[in-house]
Amino acid sequence: MSRARAEMIEDTRARLIASARQDFATQGYANTSMDDFTARAGLTRGALYHHFGDKKGLLAAVVAQLDSEMDASLQRISNEAADPWSGFCERCRAYLRMAQEGEIQRIVLQDAPAVLGDTGSQQQCVESLRQLLEALMQAGLIHQAPSVALAQLINGSLVNTALWIARDEHPGERLEQGLQGLELLLRGLSLTPAA
Repeated sequence: MSRARAEMIEDTRARLIASARQDFATQGYANTSMDDFTARAGLTRGALYHHFGDKKGLLAAVVAQLDSEMDASLQRISNEAADPWSGFCERCRAYLRMAQEGEIQRIVLQDAPAVLGDTGSQQQCVESLRQLLEALMQAGLIHQAPSVALAQLINGSLVNTALWIARDEHPGERLEQGLQGLELLLRGLSLTPAA
């Protein structure tokens, strides 16, 4: 495949994802029209079918993009922290705060589970979390445990709490309650009582 053709394919995919992402965030998956977002992208339904199979496939691509962006943002928080433990804790707090972002609320926390089910869209976050937990265990900062299971448990807790926050008309109060509960969980992981 020529470079120009590959760039054209990537451009088409990017335009469809950007247009659908905007509609999914503002209108919700069920209320979006494939004709509207393909037209806004300057493309046809045929392009959508060719690149994503259907509207559900396009939603999966949007969710994958958001998951990747969320993971990169959380990784930055971990990397910029003064120490690994505080980076891990702040990463967990930031994930709950993300539940208040409209795009994440609507697409990742509401529509994706309802439309796509458990497709493993969180696996990038889980793997990053597992790696952080391994490093914290090796540094003697947290209790030893199977890192994959621990990452799944923590991620599941964060996702369910984020869903709970996102579903409320006034998520700020729930966010504060979720952050308080998170602090208890984090203290239970730490080998340092003052952490």
